[in-house]
Amino acid sequence: MKPKDMRERSLDDLKELEKSLRKETFTLRLKNFTNRLDDTSSMLKTRRDLARAKTLLREAELKAQKEAK
Repeated sequence: MKPKDMRERSLDDLKELEKSLRKETFTLRLKNFTNRLDDTSSMLKTRRDLARAKTLLREAELKAQKEAK
């Protein structure tokens, strides 16, 4: 997923996306361990998307803290 697309999402959508990407990362790791994963690059893509989602959530959190002061 492109970062531009992720920035357009709401915070609730990002939290749900993070949860689903975390679950998908786990299942991909499990499939890779049991040699049932055909496309190993999907693990990297999922991890990067998860990192992007976490970064955007953290940015929003810091922005809210800054505005509260």
